[in-house]
Amino acid sequence: MTLISSISGIRGTVDGENGSSLTPIDIVKYTSAFGKWINKENTLRKSVVIARDGRISGQSILPIVRSTLISMGIDVIDIGLSSTPTTQIIVKKKIADGGIILTASHNPKNWNALKLFNCKGEFLSQLEIDEILQNLKHGSFIFKKEDNYGKIFKISDAFKTHIKEVIKLNLVMTDEIRKSRFKIVVDGINSSGGVVVPRMLRELNSEVIELNCIPDGNFAHNPEPLEQNLTKLKELVIKEKADLGIAVDPDVDRLVFICENGKSFGEENTLVVCSDYVLSNEKGATVSNMSSSMSLEIITKKHDCNYFSSRVGEINVVEKMKEVKAVIGGEGNGGVIYPESHYGRDALVGIGLFLSKLSTSNMKASELLDLYPKFIIKKDKLKFNNKFSMTKLKQTIKKKYNNSRIDCSDGVKIFFDESWLHVRKSNTEPIIRVYCESKSLKGCNYIIEEFKKLLD
Repeated sequence: MTLISSISGIRGTVDGENGSSLTPIDIVKYTSAFGKWINKENTLRKSVVIARDGRISGQSILPIVRSTLISMGIDVIDIGLSSTPTTQIIVKKKIADGGIILTASHNPKNWNALKLFNCKGEFLSQLEIDEILQNLKHGSFIFKKEDNYGKIFKISDAFKTHIKEVIKLNLVMTDEIRKSRFKIVVDGINSSGGVVVPRMLRELNSEVIELNCIPDGNFAHNPEPLEQNLTKLKELVIKEKADLGIAVDPDVDRLVFICENGKSFGEENTLVVCSDYVLSNEKGATVSNMSSSMSLEIITKKHDCNYFSSRVGEINVVEKMKEVKAVIGGEGNGGVIYPESHYGRDALVGIGLFLSKLSTSNMKASELLDLYPKFIIKKDKLKFNNKFSMTKLKQTIKKKYNNSRIDCSDGVKIFFDESWLHVRKSNTEPIIRVYCESKSLKGCNYIIEEFKKLLD
């Protein structure tokens, strides 16, 4: 297994040889490289917020990260079990110089990663990641005498701060949500979401039925919150006659809803419905990445607002949002970014906006779903070997689809009539992602199979 270094962090499996997996030795090296980057500007004492999701490996890795940073003279604000958006918010609140959360997001439990944040609580840019990788390559790190070690400060309830920040947002209609007394089933995938999501819902006067909410890292199913992985959640929503089902990924930045009839609301529609609600109250631009549904553009234009797309990766979406002054944006994987809160995907913010829409519209979730465009998006993945060349694939695609509009800013995206195909290397796994959207599953299958013929 090769370590993957990208704008999405440093991630890999925790088992295997150092240099090819995320072993304790690699943790020290990458943390040191980040610490050197943090310390580069001046001699003032710096601080870094550190956290972990519910993964088993996180409990042993977090002390390694903490020890490495304090030995470089950096103060550590340790918030323990947390989520990615919680960590981002605490970086801002504590005016820290950066942050690290140990989470491999949707990857299986034998994976972990260092997600790295700057002083704004935002993901690092590609240039900043490249600088850290250069630090790693040079391998020269300076550690302090014990008298000059950084100090450790622990925060025992960072979730409280996060929940408070969400509930006080102007467009989160707390009174209406509380009056609705929603009954909601939560699948927390035995990670951080199993703690913070039920807690926030109870703050909003909802009845919560917990499924996989013990944060011990023993994922009850594939941790990616896709429809095929949420069978038990659907069944429990129907059995309990709940108003809604909610599923998040292990670090709580992706969000999927299940309707009261057990039908998936669709991860692509999470951003769509939240954006529709925000645009109904505040006009402005929207942004999603190139692998996200056409629905957001359609809904945005219905509000007489402008839609923009970005390259895949949270920081790429954030940079485009800042450029066009977007009021909301995100990714089609269930990631909602709402600048009034912070520039990061946040499932709690998404829940707050969705429940506000649901409570003020006086509709069932299934009725709300019927309001939005009907597209089918199919997400496939292909493994590649060392001989694979994206450059050659681009050339082949341009010849095959020479009559279609093609965008090569992030892999290759081919536009057809009411459909598209996007092919790119993943930032988080050693695979090629193949996404297609069309009016029908048959249309998606045809487009993907025609593409695969190019690989034979």
